[in-house]
Amino acid sequence: MLRRGTVMSFAPDGWGVVRDEAGEEHPFHSTAIADGSRTIEVGRAVTYTVIPGRQGRWEATGLG
Repeated sequence: MLRRGTVMSFAPDGWGVVRDEAGEEHPFHSTAIADGSRTIEVGRAVTYTVIPGRQGRWEATGLG
């Protein structure tokens, strides 16, 4: 299911957090950014999908 949200944080180590319109937060890694740029601005509106990720948690992928 495609979600809409906002990038809340993005650290130099490549990890960030995106918050959807319902207030749920999901971590993501720079490899999950759809355009392959490996960087994204905090505050940017994005669409993404949530998948089972590392360490048994849900993660965002396909951020674009």
